[in-house]
Amino acid sequence: MKQPRIIISGGGTGGHIFPAISIAQEIQHRYPDAKILFVGAKDKMEMEKVPQAGFPIEGLWISGIQRKLNWQNLLFPIKLISSLLKSRQIVRKFQPHITIGTGGFASGPLLKMANKMQLPSLLQEQNSFAGITNKWLAKEANAICVAYEGMQKFFPEDKIVLTGNPIRSSILEVSDYKDVKHQKQAKKHFKLNSEKPVLLIVGGSLGARRINQLIAEHLNFIQDQDVQILWQTGKFYINDYKHLAQEEVAINAFILEMQRAYQAADFIISRSGAGAVSELSVVGKPVIFIPSPNVAEDHQTKNALSIVAQKGAICIKEDELNEKFTTEFRTLVKNKVLQNQLGQSIKALAKPLATAHIVDEVEKHWNFKNE
Repeated sequence: MKQPRIIISGGGTGGHIFPAISIAQEIQHRYPDAKILFVGAKDKMEMEKVPQAGFPIEGLWISGIQRKLNWQNLLFPIKLISSLLKSRQIVRKFQPHITIGTGGFASGPLLKMANKMQLPSLLQEQNSFAGITNKWLAKEANAICVAYEGMQKFFPEDKIVLTGNPIRSSILEVSDYKDVKHQKQAKKHFKLNSEKPVLLIVGGSLGARRINQLIAEHLNFIQDQDVQILWQTGKFYINDYKHLAQEEVAINAFILEMQRAYQAADFIISRSGAGAVSELSVVGKPVIFIPSPNVAEDHQTKNALSIVAQKGAICIKEDELNEKFTTEFRTLVKNKVLQNQLGQSIKALAKPLATAHIVDEVEKHWNFKNE
């Protein structure tokens, strides 16, 4: 058997990057000598996060079309042609056995060129509403791994495989997020009081303006509930809020060891992107989802409400925060029965083997075994 060679492309946000890294780690676990190359968009967060995970990455000069009128849209055709040419160069040089796309603009030119060169490809779609890039690539893909039912309205039905969303191996390595000893250690790691409850705030990999505003406005209220704060602002917002850090308020632009943050948490406020929902299901702690309203087809609200329907979370829309947040949060903190119910119900929805199932599908289509 020859050394397997795989190109994985996807990025722009953590929702595309972390699934890609999870797939790479599972391939590496099965095939320790596998050669894996990532392709991302220059100046996007994958250029930082992928090397941190130990994988090489090449950058393309590519970005999406802005929804609002923007002079940068005029550059899109030039960027696309440039990225297609560089993608052809990368594929020819690396000679992959298969290419994998997890969404994001960079995966478009790379997989399009790989398909043109008759190489097998697999797509992984995280959301209930398919992204533009994956829809563009679907016709030529060998398989499309999805996390939600009903995706045949976007993709050819005979290519769809329901697997669930990849979850970072570091998240899966924790056997019990409610273990008291490890929870206390995690709180100390973030320089918090190991004996007091912690509210973890995560607004997605880039941060969430409205969630950050909410926490800043209600900092005293949250502390009045005898709750500490572990707050990931996102890199775009850290300078606006870092001055609020104090003894029981830990503020970070980005938390690299999210498994420790999840361990430290007693309560979690989060966006409801597909990756966040998948991870929080594995963690199994009480969650208040605040969906982003600025996404295609309002899919974050749909994600959150699907968990609420199973009594696994609380959902507050952004335009309801002023009216509902203090009441909902106070009730959650005071009600142990509710906390246990939410934690157990969301945990029951977890699909911890999703990454393994995706790589099983990859193995069906790559061609290195037959060389």
